[in-house]
Amino acid sequence: MHLLRLSGRKVCERVKTKGFLWKGKHMQIRWLRGQPRNTGPEASAGLYVGLLTSAKLHKSAVKRNRMRRRCREALRITVASIDENKAKRQEGKRAKIGEENASCLFAFLPFCLSSSYQLLLLPRSSSLSADFRELIADIDRFLSSL
Repeated sequence: MHLLRLSGRKVCERVKTKGFLWKGKHMQIRWLRGQPRNTGPEASAGLYVGLLTSAKLHKSAVKRNRMRRRCREALRITVASIDENKAKRQEGKRAKIGEENASCLFAFLPFCLSSSYQLLLLPRSSSLSADFRELIADIDRFLSSL
């Protein structure tokens, strides 16, 4: 699944006001299912990710940017590992069934690969000093709740 940018003030405000809220230890995530309105019909399915950090979190813009980068990287690593595990399982099924029936497996891909989600990550100040594995665990808990 691809990580795409969630851009535009109106799009982010829509996710912020109408999205569902998930609260983790080091971040909150607001999410909506589907593609943003500012994308065309030919846009690919994926995760549209935006990050929102207020100046109330930390005075320094450098530290706020570090919070954003750490949260985005935790999401990227988690999604990549999920995709890798699905590919390994798919290869295992293909080996069991045989190459002649392997093409029919792609007709039954899980819905999460064909649908889009809009995510608005709202890091907390603890995400700056937390261990990176805890951020990954937060993202993993969120994705498992989807």
